[in-house]
Amino acid sequence: MSFNAVAAARTILTRLHDVMASRSGAQAKLNTVVEVIGAGLDSEVCSIYLLREGMLELFATRGLAQEAVHVTRLAIGEGLVGTIAEHTETLNLAEAASHPDFAFRPETGEEKFHSFAGVPIVRLERAVGVLAVQHVEPRRYEEVEIEALQTVAMVISELISNADLIDDESHGITHGQSGSELLRGLTLVKGLAVGTAVYHQPRVTIEHVVAEDTEAERQRVYLAFDRMREQIDRMASQAEFGVGGEHEEVLETYRMFAYDEGWSRRINEAIDSGLTAEAAIERVQQRTRMRMRQIDDPLLADRMHDLEDLSNRLLRIVSGQLGTAASLGLRNDAIVIARNLGPAELLEYDRRKLKGVILEEGSLTSHVVIVARAMNVPVLGRIRSVRGKIRDGDPLLLDGDEGVVTVRPAAAVIEAFEERTAKSRERQAAYAKLRDVEPFTKDGERITVMINAGLKDDLPNLALTGADGIGLFRTEFQFLVSATLPARERQTRLYRDVLEAAGDKEVVFRTVDIGGDKALPYLRQDEGGGEENPAMGWRALRVALERDGLLKAQARSLLEAAGGRTLNVMFPMVCEPWEFMAARDIFEAQVAYLRKRKKVLPQKIRYGAMLEVPALAEQLDLICPHLSFMSIGTNDLTQFLFAADRANPKLAERYDWLSPSVLRFLKRVVDGCALHDVSVTVCGEMGGRTLEALALIGLGIRRLSITPAAVGPIKEMVRKIDSVEIGDAMAGWLRAPPPNLREVLRAWAAERGAVLE
Repeated sequence: MSFNAVAAARTILTRLHDVMASRSGAQAKLNTVVEVIGAGLDSEVCSIYLLREGMLELFATRGLAQEAVHVTRLAIGEGLVGTIAEHTETLNLAEAASHPDFAFRPETGEEKFHSFAGVPIVRLERAVGVLAVQHVEPRRYEEVEIEALQTVAMVISELISNADLIDDESHGITHGQSGSELLRGLTLVKGLAVGTAVYHQPRVTIEHVVAEDTEAERQRVYLAFDRMREQIDRMASQAEFGVGGEHEEVLETYRMFAYDEGWSRRINEAIDSGLTAEAAIERVQQRTRMRMRQIDDPLLADRMHDLEDLSNRLLRIVSGQLGTAASLGLRNDAIVIARNLGPAELLEYDRRKLKGVILEEGSLTSHVVIVARAMNVPVLGRIRSVRGKIRDGDPLLLDGDEGVVTVRPAAAVIEAFEERTAKSRERQAAYAKLRDVEPFTKDGERITVMINAGLKDDLPNLALTGADGIGLFRTEFQFLVSATLPARERQTRLYRDVLEAAGDKEVVFRTVDIGGDKALPYLRQDEGGGEENPAMGWRALRVALERDGLLKAQARSLLEAAGGRTLNVMFPMVCEPWEFMAARDIFEAQVAYLRKRKKVLPQKIRYGAMLEVPALAEQLDLICPHLSFMSIGTNDLTQFLFAADRANPKLAERYDWLSPSVLRFLKRVVDGCALHDVSVTVCGEMGGRTLEALALIGLGIRRLSITPAAVGPIKEMVRKIDSVEIGDAMAGWLRAPPPNLREVLRAWAAERGAVLE
């Protein structure tokens, strides 16, 4: 950062105060602003575009042809200026013409300019214009210069807000304002909900951007920080989940952000530049949002969401605009809408009236989702432009099972949804009656039905469903929700709690599956960074064997937790027999170490491997003699078999568990393991769907580990079929596959009184 850049930024901000204080009209002020910025940054061009009638109109310029002012107009998404407005992002280019979105407008006379930097002018969380600078020589603008542009953009936002220069807030709210509309998103927490739309956060309007007294603004921020931290501490101490759940670690991470000195320092630096406390928080928050758009790692993005949540809270405190939907109180059954929510904000709501949550962003691993699952609140994420489609108070039907929300539903749709909700309650009641019923087929074959888990809050589902045990305990969840690498003692405590909750029921622990798309921000990775295919990258057992200290600590924790019991442990993503042997040797070395220290060891240790990589199926004869059991992870396995990312909607039809390719592959694995008397469990999502589970039983699979909600339906299906009969039928279908095996299976089940989905 050069001295000249810092000096230029300070000069611009100092002169802005004089511009805003002058009695000139809005247009004259804009004309002065572009001159100030151009001179301050030594840029030949400075231009301001504002949103008018849905187009970005050139309002003021220094360096471009003056005849183009109020003539040149760009659509949202057109050219570099339109791209900045569309994505609310900053561009900083040494060579503007090299950008794929570059668009040449001859009337402006801009062909001689090379460098380009632009920032959005944001008002009420939407881009209402763009501030851009250009330079004849190719160069990237320094960070301090970009920050100066962002500050100027905030000043312009304040200037134009009361001058009737831009479209009003309602512009762009398009279809569906009175009619019904169906919006699709990503299911984060399953469930059905009916309620009215309530926006979590009324917009905080920043009235003044340029500070009169810098020290006074700094003191306002200090007091706001103190108050915010008191709120977070009080909220964390009052969370009503009992003791020891993963939500406690989530809230501890959240509290860590609240006390982060780096964040408060950046806000202070913004105040030093001449901004009010509100504007300083907003400028830092805008930078956070822009960084979030550039983060591919979902876990780091989740932590940035936590920081944005805290920024919103701090901004409300310092501005005195404290009311959120939670603090004002929910009057009726509500579905809360937000760009994103932090875990503490979700905990503020009255759980009797909070029926669901809709997020514009959100991910499956985010902290708020972990807490929402513990609260049993359905959550739908990744629904863009919500404010343009849903009004406060609109009736909503949230279908977390299908990943859709119906806005302003017609009476017939409401009636059908309520019938479905009632039937769902009836089915759940019927399934609850099967809790103590053992799942035998009509010919007396016992099917073992277990649940998948990963959180301490999942454990009550063992008793609620009557499952046979936990066939897959994902140990990485403890790592994902923690701010730091979990200490060995903490791991031991969790594993012991799981075993005690299970009693005499079986628990299978999968060693930590991290890396790839589940990177840990506190675990530096030298290899595999920025992988194009993270699911097939440096993850799971590959990481654990390289960082054997991680696996050694986990091995000791599991061994000590299972003292006097049977320990079932399996290794994820085994590709070669030697990987399994190496992992098992690490455990056995820890057994020897603990034996020397006279520690209580497990009565028995059973080692298993997860078959997710097709290559392992070609070496069953080599690995099976060393296995106690095999588990098939159908989620990863299927996408590897089809070379189809299961998260890509364009490939959804190709990702078919009832494809002859998948079923023939699974049959070969089942038969290969049977030769060595190795039991096989399917612990992927495939086993939790009744139609697919029927096919698996037909292949000879007798052990399923599934989501808790699927236990009842699977038990009901098992009791209505004959395992020999479906086995014979499946053998025939595999020899000569029908055009649509799914329909054939459904018809076969219906003939026997089993209606499957």
